[in-house]
Amino acid sequence: MTANAIITSCCIAGGGPAGMMLGLLLARAGVDVIVLEKHADFLRDFRGDTIHPSTLEIMHELGFLDEFLKLPHQPVPRLVAQFGTQAIALADFTHLPTRAKFIAMMPQWDFLDFLANKARAYKTFRLIMQAQAIELVENQGKVIGVKASSRDGPLEIHAALVVAADGRDSTLRAQSGLTVTDFGAPMDALWFRLSRRESDTDQTQGRFEAGRLFVMLNRGNYWQCAFVIPKGWNERVRAAGLEAFQRDVGALLPFTAERAQDIMDWEQVKLLTVQVNRLNTWWRDGFLCIGDAAHAMSPVGGVGVNLAVQDAVAAANILAAPLGKNQLSNDDLAAVQKRREWPTKVTQRLQLAIQNSVIAPALIGKGEFRPPLALRLIARVPGLNRIPARLIGLGVRPEHVETHEV
Repeated sequence: MTANAIITSCCIAGGGPAGMMLGLLLARAGVDVIVLEKHADFLRDFRGDTIHPSTLEIMHELGFLDEFLKLPHQPVPRLVAQFGTQAIALADFTHLPTRAKFIAMMPQWDFLDFLANKARAYKTFRLIMQAQAIELVENQGKVIGVKASSRDGPLEIHAALVVAADGRDSTLRAQSGLTVTDFGAPMDALWFRLSRRESDTDQTQGRFEAGRLFVMLNRGNYWQCAFVIPKGWNERVRAAGLEAFQRDVGALLPFTAERAQDIMDWEQVKLLTVQVNRLNTWWRDGFLCIGDAAHAMSPVGGVGVNLAVQDAVAAANILAAPLGKNQLSNDDLAAVQKRREWPTKVTQRLQLAIQNSVIAPALIGKGEFRPPLALRLIARVPGLNRIPARLIGLGVRPEHVETHEV
């Protein structure tokens, strides 16, 4: 151990939804925890901004929900998709057995700032901004800490547990030697903003046309939009020129096409490279991956943030007691994977099925695009849209806070 090493019980790399929620819950349970966030703040655009009923229920269990919902947000009680001329209410959240029966569209930075401020109330919590975990520290095959770069120079943090919550391009996961299985995706997405006017609909929505797929998220004073393209077509779309892109976008808007002129240069358009993958094993001695570091999710259903939060809640439920007693074992780490691997697999299988049966045909189709039979049934049978609402809004194994505040 170096003379200037910081010692803690748990060091979390990454201040995203998984890392901040785990840090908050462990500190609330009395565990000494450090969260490393490589940026100076949480202000990054085009991140997942859908806070689902499952996450809102966690906020309720922590006693935060009323305060949290005072932050600016747009409630989405139903998800609607347009297939050619046919509109289908895909999911109705108003029947869920939760306090908040809607998706809250909220900038992710507001969500993370809220969690950070709540966590700072506990003396066992420390958030170090502008600090990036760059290397695992090991001793005889066991992970015992991390080396990090920070605005104040190099850091070395020694911990009973290092958690990689640093996203789908996790530096620590790459160093750990854990293997990833990639399941592929037929699409990427181009993200941008369009202005929103009082006369616009307030409905968050998706539109499926033959050869084109478009998503609009209501963010209050603007629309956050995703123009979905076949995998690897980013350069092809840009080579066709900005005017062609504006025309393609304008043709899909539920209001006048001229609004696409808000896109004035390619700098406003960001590429999201879609990945669907999963670690075969999420842990090794002294080390655990959660959230996107353990499983990159498709944007289908917008469930990535909420799967990450569920991972964090399960990890805290299982690990808080052994960390607090300095009795952490590999069995505890394996228990986290066992708890969260099944819902991750089921969710990814559903996402892959939708990618293959809906998205891929839409992207390569010509002429009129018809929704698949399952979606036509949802449109015809009253109440059937409660099933996708439960899968999207709660997931297949919703977690609940079992740790106690000390």
